[in-house]
Amino acid sequence: MKNNNLKLGRILSRREALTLFRAVGTAILVVGCIPRKSNSTQVQSSIDVRASSTANTAALPACIVSPEQTEGPYFVDEKLNRSDIRSDPADGSVKEGVPLKLTLRITGVSGTACTPLVGAIVDIWHCDALGVYSDVTDRSFNTVGKKFLRGYQITDANGTVQFSSIYPGWYQGRTVHIHFKVRTNATSGQSYEFTSQLYFDDSISDQVYAQAPYASKGQRTLKNAEDGIFQGGGDKMLLKLTKNGQGYAATFDVGLQMA
Repeated sequence: MKNNNLKLGRILSRREALTLFRAVGTAILVVGCIPRKSNSTQVQSSIDVRASSTANTAALPACIVSPEQTEGPYFVDEKLNRSDIRSDPADGSVKEGVPLKLTLRITGVSGTACTPLVGAIVDIWHCDALGVYSDVTDRSFNTVGKKFLRGYQITDANGTVQFSSIYPGWYQGRTVHIHFKVRTNATSGQSYEFTSQLYFDDSISDQVYAQAPYASKGQRTLKNAEDGIFQGGGDKMLLKLTKNGQGYAATFDVGLQMA
Protein backbone atom coordinates (compact mmCIF):
# COMPACT_ATOMS: atom_id res chain seq x y z
CA MET A 1 0.00 0.00 0.00
CA LYS A 2 1.45 3.34 -1.00
CA ASN A 3 0.68 6.80 0.34
CA ASN A 4 -2.62 5.71 1.86
CA ASN A 5 -3.89 6.97 5.18
CA LEU A 6 -5.49 4.67 7.75
CA LYS A 7 -9.08 5.16 8.92
CA LEU A 8 -9.55 4.75 12.65
CA GLY A 9 -12.66 6.82 13.24
CA ARG A 10 -10.86 9.67 11.43
CA ILE A 11 -8.14 10.10 8.84
CA LEU A 12 -4.69 9.84 10.35
CA SER A 13 -1.84 11.97 9.04
CA ARG A 14 1.01 10.20 7.28
CA ARG A 15 3.22 10.62 10.31
CA GLU A 16 0.57 9.22 12.66
CA ALA A 17 0.14 6.25 10.36
CA LEU A 18 3.89 5.65 10.27
CA THR A 19 4.06 5.88 14.07
CA LEU A 20 1.20 3.39 14.34
CA PHE A 21 3.00 0.97 12.01
CA ARG A 22 6.10 1.26 14.19
CA ALA A 23 4.12 0.61 17.35
CA VAL A 24 2.54 -2.59 16.08
CA GLY A 25 5.77 -3.89 14.59
CA THR A 26 4.88 -3.89 10.91
CA ALA A 27 8.40 -3.18 9.69
CA ILE A 28 9.52 -6.19 7.65
CA LEU A 29 13.10 -7.36 7.47
CA VAL A 30 13.88 -8.79 4.05
CA VAL A 31 17.23 -9.75 2.62
CA GLY A 32 17.88 -9.02 -1.04
CA CYS A 33 15.72 -7.79 -3.91
CA ILE A 34 12.04 -8.29 -4.61
CA PRO A 35 11.43 -9.40 -8.21
CA ARG A 36 9.06 -7.18 -10.20
CA LYS A 37 7.47 -7.57 -13.59
CA SER A 38 9.24 -5.42 -16.15
CA ASN A 39 6.20 -3.17 -16.69
CA SER A 40 5.45 -2.71 -13.01
CA THR A 41 6.27 0.54 -11.20
CA GLN A 42 4.09 0.00 -8.16
CA VAL A 43 5.76 -0.63 -4.82
CA GLN A 44 4.37 -3.64 -3.00
CA SER A 45 5.01 -5.23 0.37
CA SER A 46 6.41 -8.71 -0.08
CA ILE A 47 8.97 -11.15 1.28
CA ASP A 48 11.63 -12.81 -0.84
CA VAL A 49 11.22 -16.37 0.44
CA ARG A 50 14.40 -17.41 -1.31
CA ALA A 51 16.50 -15.29 1.00
CA SER A 52 17.93 -16.54 4.25
CA SER A 53 20.02 -13.96 6.08
CA THR A 54 21.88 -16.60 8.07
CA ALA A 55 22.65 -19.01 5.26
CA ASN A 56 23.37 -16.51 2.51
CA THR A 57 25.53 -14.04 4.38
CA ALA A 58 27.54 -16.87 5.90
CA ALA A 59 28.46 -18.04 2.39
CA LEU A 60 29.54 -14.64 1.06
CA PRO A 61 33.29 -13.93 1.21
CA ALA A 62 33.38 -10.35 -0.08
CA CYS A 63 29.98 -8.67 0.22
CA ILE A 64 27.05 -8.57 2.61
CA VAL A 65 23.39 -8.74 1.68
CA SER A 66 21.46 -5.71 2.97
CA PRO A 67 18.09 -5.80 4.75
CA GLU A 68 15.12 -4.24 3.01
CA GLN A 69 12.97 -1.78 4.97
CA THR A 70 9.69 0.03 4.42
CA GLU A 71 9.45 2.75 1.78
CA GLY A 72 7.45 4.99 4.09
CA PRO A 73 4.75 7.48 3.07
CA TYR A 74 6.90 10.16 1.44
CA PHE A 75 8.36 8.61 -1.72
CA VAL A 76 7.62 10.58 -4.90
CA ASP A 77 9.08 9.39 -8.21
CA GLU A 78 10.28 12.84 -9.28
CA LYS A 79 12.71 11.53 -11.92
CA LEU A 80 15.26 14.20 -10.94
CA ASN A 81 18.61 13.06 -12.32
CA ARG A 82 21.06 15.01 -10.17
CA SER A 83 23.88 14.50 -7.72
CA ASP A 84 23.37 17.65 -5.63
CA ILE A 85 19.88 17.37 -4.15
CA ARG A 86 19.98 20.40 -1.84
CA SER A 87 18.29 22.85 -4.18
CA ASP A 88 14.65 23.24 -5.16
CA PRO A 89 14.33 23.37 -8.98
CA ALA A 90 11.12 25.37 -8.61
CA ASP A 91 12.82 28.51 -7.28
CA GLY A 92 16.56 27.73 -6.97
CA SER A 93 16.55 27.94 -3.17
CA VAL A 94 19.04 25.74 -1.32
CA LYS A 95 18.25 23.92 1.91
CA GLU A 96 20.43 24.91 4.85
CA GLY A 97 22.11 22.32 7.03
CA VAL A 98 25.34 20.50 7.81
CA PRO A 99 26.78 19.28 4.46
CA LEU A 100 26.69 15.54 3.80
CA LYS A 101 28.51 13.75 0.97
CA LEU A 102 27.04 10.29 0.46
CA THR A 103 28.53 7.57 -1.74
CA LEU A 104 26.63 4.32 -2.31
CA ARG A 105 28.30 1.28 -3.88
CA ILE A 106 25.66 -1.13 -5.19
CA THR A 107 26.62 -4.78 -5.61
CA GLY A 108 24.62 -7.68 -6.99
CA VAL A 109 25.09 -10.90 -5.05
CA SER A 110 24.56 -14.23 -6.79
CA GLY A 111 25.69 -17.32 -4.93
CA THR A 112 29.16 -16.40 -3.67
CA ALA A 113 29.85 -13.89 -6.48
CA CYS A 114 29.72 -10.14 -5.86
CA THR A 115 29.42 -7.97 -8.97
CA PRO A 116 28.99 -4.18 -9.22
CA LEU A 117 25.51 -3.31 -10.46
CA VAL A 118 26.01 -1.09 -13.51
CA GLY A 119 23.24 1.15 -14.84
CA ALA A 120 20.94 0.84 -11.82
CA ILE A 121 18.77 3.80 -10.82
CA VAL A 122 19.36 4.86 -7.22
CA ASP A 123 16.95 7.37 -5.63
CA ILE A 124 17.45 9.00 -2.25
CA TRP A 125 15.06 11.25 -0.35
CA HIS A 126 14.90 12.63 3.18
CA CYS A 127 13.53 15.48 5.28
CA ASP A 128 15.16 18.88 5.73
CA ALA A 129 16.74 20.25 8.91
CA LEU A 130 13.29 20.89 10.42
CA GLY A 131 11.80 17.50 9.57
CA VAL A 132 9.90 18.54 6.42
CA TYR A 133 9.71 16.51 3.19
CA SER A 134 9.17 18.07 -0.22
CA ASP A 135 6.23 17.54 -2.59
CA VAL A 136 3.83 16.00 -0.04
CA THR A 137 1.01 17.05 2.22
CA ASP A 138 0.98 16.44 5.95
CA ARG A 139 -0.97 17.80 8.90
CA SER A 140 1.86 20.22 9.72
CA PHE A 141 2.96 21.21 6.19
CA ASN A 142 2.07 21.28 2.51
CA THR A 143 5.07 21.28 0.18
CA VAL A 144 3.41 20.10 -3.04
CA GLY A 145 5.41 21.38 -6.01
CA LYS A 146 8.67 21.60 -4.06
CA LYS A 147 11.39 19.07 -4.90
CA PHE A 148 14.22 19.69 -2.43
CA LEU A 149 16.26 16.79 -1.03
CA ARG A 150 15.19 14.33 -3.72
CA GLY A 151 17.05 12.94 -6.70
CA TYR A 152 18.55 9.93 -8.40
CA GLN A 153 21.81 8.87 -9.99
CA ILE A 154 22.70 5.94 -12.25
CA THR A 155 25.43 3.58 -11.06
CA ASP A 156 28.73 3.74 -12.93
CA ALA A 157 31.06 0.89 -13.94
CA ASN A 158 31.90 0.37 -10.26
CA GLY A 159 28.27 0.30 -9.17
CA THR A 160 28.74 3.69 -7.50
CA VAL A 161 26.56 6.78 -7.11
CA GLN A 162 27.32 9.99 -5.21
CA PHE A 163 25.07 12.63 -3.68
CA SER A 164 25.58 16.02 -2.06
CA SER A 165 22.98 16.74 0.58
CA ILE A 166 22.57 17.88 4.18
CA TYR A 167 22.37 15.98 7.44
CA PRO A 168 18.66 15.09 7.81
CA GLY A 169 16.57 16.56 10.59
CA TRP A 170 14.11 14.66 12.76
CA TYR A 171 10.35 14.42 13.13
CA GLN A 172 7.93 12.84 15.57
CA GLY A 173 7.85 9.05 15.57
CA ARG A 174 11.12 8.33 13.75
CA THR A 175 14.83 8.31 14.36
CA VAL A 176 17.18 10.08 11.92
CA HIS A 177 17.26 8.38 8.51
CA ILE A 178 17.66 8.63 4.74
CA HIS A 179 15.49 6.62 2.35
CA PHE A 180 16.92 5.03 -0.78
CA LYS A 181 15.60 2.87 -3.60
CA VAL A 182 17.49 0.80 -6.20
CA ARG A 183 15.80 -0.19 -9.47
CA THR A 184 17.34 -2.27 -12.21
CA ASN A 185 16.46 -4.67 -15.04
CA ALA A 186 17.90 -8.16 -14.94
CA THR A 187 19.28 -9.77 -18.10
CA SER A 188 16.18 -12.00 -18.16
CA GLY A 189 14.00 -8.93 -18.63
CA GLN A 190 12.71 -9.14 -15.07
CA SER A 191 13.11 -5.89 -13.13
CA TYR A 192 14.26 -5.69 -9.53
CA GLU A 193 13.46 -3.12 -6.90
CA PHE A 194 15.04 -2.74 -3.48
CA THR A 195 14.14 -0.14 -0.85
CA SER A 196 15.74 0.52 2.51
CA GLN A 197 16.92 3.23 4.90
CA LEU A 198 20.26 4.53 6.15
CA TYR A 199 20.84 5.61 9.75
CA PHE A 200 23.16 7.79 11.81
CA ASP A 201 25.06 7.42 15.06
CA ASP A 202 23.01 8.99 17.86
CA SER A 203 25.97 10.84 19.34
CA ILE A 204 26.74 12.57 16.02
CA SER A 205 23.09 13.50 15.56
CA ASP A 206 23.11 15.11 19.02
CA GLN A 207 26.11 17.24 18.01
CA VAL A 208 24.52 18.27 14.71
CA TYR A 209 21.19 19.15 16.30
CA ALA A 210 22.85 21.56 18.69
CA GLN A 211 23.65 23.74 15.66
CA ALA A 212 21.52 26.06 13.53
CA PRO A 213 19.11 25.54 11.86
CA TYR A 214 18.40 22.23 13.61
CA ALA A 215 18.43 23.65 17.14
CA SER A 216 15.30 25.74 16.51
CA LYS A 217 13.21 22.55 16.40
CA GLY A 218 14.13 21.58 19.95
CA GLN A 219 15.25 18.26 21.38
CA ARG A 220 14.39 15.18 19.35
CA THR A 221 12.03 12.64 20.83
CA LEU A 222 13.31 9.31 19.46
CA LYS A 223 16.69 7.65 19.06
CA ASN A 224 17.77 4.56 17.13
CA ALA A 225 17.08 1.88 19.74
CA GLU A 226 13.51 3.16 20.26
CA ASP A 227 12.58 3.17 16.57
CA GLY A 228 10.64 0.07 15.53
CA ILE A 229 11.79 0.28 11.92
CA PHE A 230 15.43 0.62 12.97
CA GLN A 231 14.98 -2.52 15.07
CA GLY A 232 14.30 -4.45 11.85
CA GLY A 233 17.91 -4.45 10.65
CA GLY A 234 18.88 -0.79 11.08
CA ASP A 235 22.09 -1.72 12.87
CA LYS A 236 23.29 -3.12 9.52
CA MET A 237 22.47 0.17 7.77
CA LEU A 238 24.38 2.61 9.99
CA LEU A 239 26.54 5.11 8.14
CA LYS A 240 30.15 5.47 9.25
CA LEU A 241 30.67 9.20 9.02
CA THR A 242 33.98 11.02 8.65
CA LYS A 243 34.52 14.75 8.98
CA ASN A 244 34.57 16.55 5.65
CA GLY A 245 35.27 20.25 6.08
CA GLN A 246 32.25 21.75 7.84
CA GLY A 247 30.24 18.60 7.30
CA TYR A 248 30.46 14.82 6.96
CA ALA A 249 31.06 12.16 4.32
CA ALA A 250 30.10 8.50 4.21
CA THR A 251 30.49 5.56 1.85
CA PHE A 252 28.10 2.65 2.19
CA ASP A 253 28.07 -0.72 0.44
CA VAL A 254 24.65 -2.13 -0.47
CA GLY A 255 24.55 -5.83 -1.36
CA LEU A 256 21.44 -7.02 -3.22
CA GLN A 257 20.66 -10.69 -3.69
CA MET A 258 19.85 -11.08 -7.36
CA ALA A 259 19.63 -14.87 -7.58
